[in-house]
Amino acid sequence: MTDKLSILVRVDLDDARAQVSTKGHVTVHSIHALYVVVKRANALRKGLNLELDMRAAYVDPDALEQLRACSKTHHLPVIIDPLQEDCTFSILPPLQLATTVAHGLAA
Repeated sequence: MTDKLSILVRVDLDDARAQVSTKGHVTVHSIHALYVVVKRANALRKGLNLELDMRAAYVDPDALEQLRACSKTHHLPVIIDPLQEDCTFSILPPLQLATTVAHGLAA
């Protein structure tokens, strides 16, 4: 799996639906790019049914928790959306969470 984050947005304005598909490694640092894309997709139409598809991504647990918190509160982080516009989205969770492996030196 690549560390490079790839984001694809599919929009159907007639049905008021959008899907943001993510591939690559989503970390607490790279998630900001994802938030920006979600904000832009959300701004396309009021009442848009927004789905965040993380099934092909490798997501750090802390990053997934941040996404779930945003989904629950219907708001993106203030640094991304200072006006705190309503942002309702569902999450298709990753098939596998990233795990941190400690690399130690042999004694």
